[in-house]
Amino acid sequence: MSLGSRRLRFVNSESFRELDTDALQFGNATMKAQFPAEQTESGEFHRQEDVFREWISTDGSTAYATAADRYYLYVSLACPWASRTIIFRKLKGLEDAIGMTIVDPIRDEKGWAFRDPSGKIPPGAPFESTDPVNGFQFLSEAYSATDPDYDERVTVPVLWDKKTHRIVNNCEDDICRMFNNVFNDFARNRDLDFFPKELEADHAKLSSFLHDNVNNGVYRAGFATRQRPYEIACRRVFEALDQLEERLSKNRYLFGNRIVEADWRLFCTLVRFDVVYYGHFKCNLRRIIDYPNLQGYLMDLFQQPGIADTVNFDHIKRHYYMTHTQISPTRIVPIGPVLDLTKRHGREKIR
Repeated sequence: MSLGSRRLRFVNSESFRELDTDALQFGNATMKAQFPAEQTESGEFHRQEDVFREWISTDGSTAYATAADRYYLYVSLACPWASRTIIFRKLKGLEDAIGMTIVDPIRDEKGWAFRDPSGKIPPGAPFESTDPVNGFQFLSEAYSATDPDYDERVTVPVLWDKKTHRIVNNCEDDICRMFNNVFNDFARNRDLDFFPKELEADHAKLSSFLHDNVNNGVYRAGFATRQRPYEIACRRVFEALDQLEERLSKNRYLFGNRIVEADWRLFCTLVRFDVVYYGHFKCNLRRIIDYPNLQGYLMDLFQQPGIADTVNFDHIKRHYYMTHTQISPTRIVPIGPVLDLTKRHGREKIR
């Protein structure tokens, strides 16, 4: 066991004590990556790019025309990226126009499965498909049907075209934009606009900041396989949260009193933070509940009509703790924490 000169800081009550060690790693060895193809030799996690980026149009300018009951959404309630599309579908009132199937939160070596998500059927056991559109057993079948040569990681969300029998898009950013306005002819809440034109430049800048430092930041910390990349990523997460705490001390939402896409982008990470990112991903300098403004903001968004229906803490905890076996080899799912996001938040007083 070799000792390096780098000094790590550990929290002890209100003060820091230092431990001079690289002995958390043995020689040049690193822990095995959860997704080896997305890991650098230095131990950093680099997320793969979304591959399917076709667009649905209202004017015939693309191969995919807007229509009711033509497109179908495959999602996981555990996944923060997929959850944003679920929220947009709910808030825009597109449930009748775009069907949806929720995959089992437990993802094994075969990937996301169309298995009863209750947990009653263990991975590896025979099961009946819960996919009413194609009868797929695994989401990988949708990827293979679209591109037989696809060999990267299979991800959610997936927007499927029932007419051409292929994936239109697997990028949550694109899907949310399409749900925002492309399907307005079929939306119950067509006047809701989460991408206001007057905020376009500032909104895009903040969304990029949130993605890099918060949404993907927790994954860069959690999936790091060396100490230094973990520390850098983790500190960036909390530097960003500190900035957001300050911003939300003066504004009810990220852009004043209006909820935009960036709010739901941040919400999907915040609502999972104390439940899984704090412990499982070791983002443990502070919890969201330790930030008065972020916690109030989280409760405010959670209490918006229909949003609680999109959050399932059972799916979230079972997915992270039972799927990421390189991080949680025992697959034991914690019983906590106890959260109450339904309490009064007082955010309406901020004007």
